Amino acid sequence: MKLKASASELLAQLQTVSRVASTRSAVQALSGVQVVAEGGTVELRATDMEVGLRVPLQAEVEREGTCVVPARLTLDVVRALPSSDVSIELRAAEQDVEIVSGSAQFHIRTLRGEDFPPFPDASGDAVVTVPAQAFVDTIGKVARSASRDETRPILTGILVSASESELRMVATDSYRLSVKETPLDAPLDGAFEANVPARALQELARIAQQAEADTLRAARRSNQIVFEVGGMTLSSRLIEGQFPNYRQLLPETYEHELRLETREITDVVRRIALLAQKNAPLRLRFSEGELTVSAQTPDVGEAQETVPVPFAGEPFEIGFNPEFLRDGVESVDSDDLLLKLISPLRPGLIESADGSGFIYLIMPIRLNV
Repeated sequence: MKLKASASELLAQLQTVSRVASTRSAVQALSGVQVVAEGGTVELRATDMEVGLRVPLQAEVEREGTCVVPARLTLDVVRALPSSDVSIELRAAEQDVEIVSGSAQFHIRTLRGEDFPPFPDASGDAVVTVPAQAFVDTIGKVARSASRDETRPILTGILVSASESELRMVATDSYRLSVKETPLDAPLDGAFEANVPARALQELARIAQQAEADTLRAARRSNQIVFEVGGMTLSSRLIEGQFPNYRQLLPETYEHELRLETREITDVVRRIALLAQKNAPLRLRFSEGELTVSAQTPDVGEAQETVPVPFAGEPFEIGFNPEFLRDGVESVDSDDLLLKLISPLRPGLIESADGSGFIYLIMPIRLNV
């Protein structure tokens, strides 16, 4: 294999694909990037066995072939190259790759190509093409609610449903729940539902924004999903098991429904949360016509701020995890949000006041009097 490319182009594509390479696998090849030159085109590939990414590289192919190079080292070398052009040649006898740029020359040992897994093709039982921006925006609304606890794998995913003229994503870590229903301008030709790892969807959102593509293609297979966007292909395993029925988690009625200005309440929560450290809750105390947000951390300090709100009834106080509450209010795009409450020990609901299809359920923290 021998090819020539622009150093800046190679760097950009290596930076994209290397994000997926494994950093902790016992299989050394998974820490590498596979360079595939065939049919006059070049592709860079990386995978950690859960998420895989293929990106094209504009290059002049002098000799076809395939090799696997260490992702981190190769990225550092390409970032430091002195010239705008770079030549990459596989030296099979020496079991290395020669990288030449200007007068600089590097020889990097290759990794075992036999250990690098094959990639799935982009066909599937259900294939759907959706607007890329709508897909990316929907991911952004719910991804923060997905669990990072690997002992509960089902909750580390985002339930993605696409059918007719609607895209819906749901994520929960059992302490909060995000749901975003996005209407589509045109009906979809097909449908699918899958529990996709949140990490894979966040990576997809990143490359879709980078590609600035109009559409995104999703192909669902039995235990995998393959996304194509802007010439790049991201594949991911699907999470097995039954995703929680989120509709059962939503209370049917609420005692209080308050319409609040989104920016004002977001700014207040951000400010007062600065003093909610070491697992201290953010306290919301409601009384006639006003809301007082407060926080107190022993040995650190305390803060409070009062804002007028349309509250009527018996005063009460409820506590929330400050990070979770901040994530909820920050995810609302509309000028106003609706805060729905039942009691200090029942979950609260945040939703867009404009009916844009975003809801955020958050469990309270029991407060010490």
